[in-house]
Amino acid sequence: MQTTLPTPSKDEIALLPEFGRLGLDRITLVVSASQAREAAAALSDHPVWGFDTESKPTFVKEQVSDGPHIVQLATLAHAWVFQLHDPACRDTVAGLLAQAAHTKAGFGLGDDTKRIQSKLLVEPAGVLELNTVFRERGYRKDMGVKGAVAVLFGQRFIKSKKAATSNWANPRLSEAQLVYAANDAYAAARVAEALQK
Repeated sequence: MQTTLPTPSKDEIALLPEFGRLGLDRITLVVSASQAREAAAALSDHPVWGFDTESKPTFVKEQVSDGPHIVQLATLAHAWVFQLHDPACRDTVAGLLAQAAHTKAGFGLGDDTKRIQSKLLVEPAGVLELNTVFRERGYRKDMGVKGAVAVLFGQRFIKSKKAATSNWANPRLSEAQLVYAANDAYAAARVAEALQK
């Protein structure tokens, strides 16, 4: 019989030291085709990418999201936040996500994957759902980034509720949005690396 490993509670996590997040100097906002090509070239050297998306929240019951509005990909040193307004930028992101040679690691990616299929018309390849890895190792269902960072690093991952529910379709993202989005992907990259060890 498999034992269930304990996951730290919110109160326990609150007492932990803060997880070191990427600052704006290690985050690149990608809005054009040329910037997307540069980002793709930088990412190509890394076999594993932290991966996440953000969509403008919907507040009405039957409202359907036309997200994702941004896609985040990160290495252990840098994160790229791709805005999907520009068609050429969207095409580059679709190409990156379709590459089976690169692992895209993240949390709760089922919804992200469906939205990407709908908007970018591509099936993301090489997707690693980190919650599944934790479940296989005996943790309760859906660890999430906060629980994973607490378990693996003994640190507290800070997520801004205000940024989480902000307008991700906005042509101009705030610094808080960039930091929030980039670090979701960066933390996933760090967790994926720690799990491989």
